[in-house]
Amino acid sequence: MGKDSARHLGTAKPEQVKIRAVESPLDFIYEDHAREREVCALIDRLVSAASLKDAEMHQILAFLEDQLPQHLADEEIDLFPMMLKRCDPEDEIEKVIDKLHSDHGHAMADAPAIVAIIRALDTPDSELSDVESRQMAEFAYRARRHLTLENAVILPIARARLTDEDLRLMKMHMLERRGVGPTSEDK
Repeated sequence: MGKDSARHLGTAKPEQVKIRAVESPLDFIYEDHAREREVCALIDRLVSAASLKDAEMHQILAFLEDQLPQHLADEEIDLFPMMLKRCDPEDEIEKVIDKLHSDHGHAMADAPAIVAIIRALDTPDSELSDVESRQMAEFAYRARRHLTLENAVILPIARARLTDEDLRLMKMHMLERRGVGPTSEDK
């Protein structure tokens, strides 16, 4: 990494540093999936009436408010259109992507309600109502089911079908979405 890159990374948010350090944008998407699974586990703990630390509550909120919209944009704006362009008809990727578009719509519609529930808690060990518990448990369940489909189907096919130029362009767009200009290495 060059001196300019290292200097710029010093002022960047942790997720900005992570994306710049990842060689392939598909690896970063996979890491986003891992972060989402961690958030789902925290939501499960909250639903089971376990107390969470303030940092864990913040982790859920930061993911749902900041990282999830960027992640979904990475897939909707870059990954899925590129896959539709590059995949062969026998890949039957259209059906899978249609399902994922629907899942993304639900996630974006449901995330603000989950955020509101968490923000309304007086303390990290406040109890949720039955309705709130069901809503949060359903959100985590759907997210895990969605991640399984993306990790098992989408990412392996993307690794096989997308070109180096596709990946370069995707990484550049991902950096821009996070407010980090690409370095000469990214261009």
